[in-house]
Amino acid sequence: MVLGMSLQAFTLVHVIISLIAIAAGLIVMFGLLGSKPMPGLTAIFLLFTILTNATGFLFPFKELLPSYIIAGISLVLLAIACIALYGMKLKSVWRPVYIVTAMISLYFNVFVLIIQSFLKIPALAALAPAVPPAPPSGPVFAVVQGLVLVFFVVLTIGAWRRFKPMAFA
Repeated sequence: MVLGMSLQAFTLVHVIISLIAIAAGLIVMFGLLGSKPMPGLTAIFLLFTILTNATGFLFPFKELLPSYIIAGISLVLLAIACIALYGMKLKSVWRPVYIVTAMISLYFNVFVLIIQSFLKIPALAALAPAVPPAPPSGPVFAVVQGLVLVFFVVLTIGAWRRFKPMAFA
């Protein structure tokens, strides 16, 4: 039981929170490219990404896993992103700080989504078998993760160059 829910129900809630965070984050990322701040959706992205990482720590703990480390780093990055956005109003150096920290946090969520997809979806698991507790591996998995990383690097640089946060000032 976790928060009064069965582990299966809690896992479902965690996955739904994660998918909302990723969907909102991708929309926000493309908004940054068009210099559209989207304050409401940005708040949803940040809140649900924080919830995703926080709920990840509530799963039964057996050993320190890479997912806990990623979640911890992401929470620090999200705190910095929130300070840059809400505390510093994206002034001066805080604009690129926000973009980079928010987009790295989004990337981490997508990174974990890909790992979980390769672990849980039989067709993907067949392409990149894993020996638990190790994550999936192999060329297909590496290519997918590499392409996603390049996608995020290119779009984060694009957002850095294009996003002019007039509505947040």
